[in-house]
Amino acid sequence: MSWLRPEAVARLKQWRETMIGSAVACVGGWIAFTSFGLGVLAGAVIALIGVSLIFTGTCHALFRTDAEAPGIVEVTEGRITYLGPLAGGTVALADLREVSFTRTHDGNTFWRLTSHEPQPLIIPAGASGVDVLLDTFTALPQFDTGLMVRAVQSRTPTARTIWHHPAHARTLKPLT
Repeated sequence: MSWLRPEAVARLKQWRETMIGSAVACVGGWIAFTSFGLGVLAGAVIALIGVSLIFTGTCHALFRTDAEAPGIVEVTEGRITYLGPLAGGTVALADLREVSFTRTHDGNTFWRLTSHEPQPLIIPAGASGVDVLLDTFTALPQFDTGLMVRAVQSRTPTARTIWHHPAHARTLKPLT
C-alpha cells in the first residue's frame, strides 16, 4: 500500500521523464563544475543530455491526457495502427495529408488522421499507447510540436488542424 494519494502518483508518473532529466542535468552540472580537464567536458555532455530529457519529458507530460478510451495505438515501421472495439485502421506516415485534434462539448478528445484513403483514421486521445503519436508526428516535415501541445491542453471544444502536408497546402487560419 502506498503512502501517496493515487492522484499524486499519477502526476509523478506523468512528469517522470522531466524529473529524471532534471536529476541528470544536476549531476552533469556538478561534475562539470567540480572537475578539471576531460571531467568538465564529460559533465557538460551529461548536463546537455539532462536538458534534452527535460525538454522531451515536458512535451510528453503536456501531451498526455487523463481521458481513458478503448483501443490500442501502435506504430510499426512508419505505419500508425489503431485497434478499437468497434472501429480501427492503419495509415502510413508517408501517406498522411492532415493531422487534426478534436475536443467535443462533452469532453471527448480524438485525433483525426487524413490520408489518400476516403475514410480518415479516428483515434481516441485516451487510447492505450497514444503517447507514441507525439514522437511519430515529430518526424513529419514542418510539424509544430508546440501547436499540438496547446491543442491537447486547451479545454475549448473545437477541431484544430495541427499539421497538413506541404504538398497539399491550403490556407489555414492562425490559432489563437
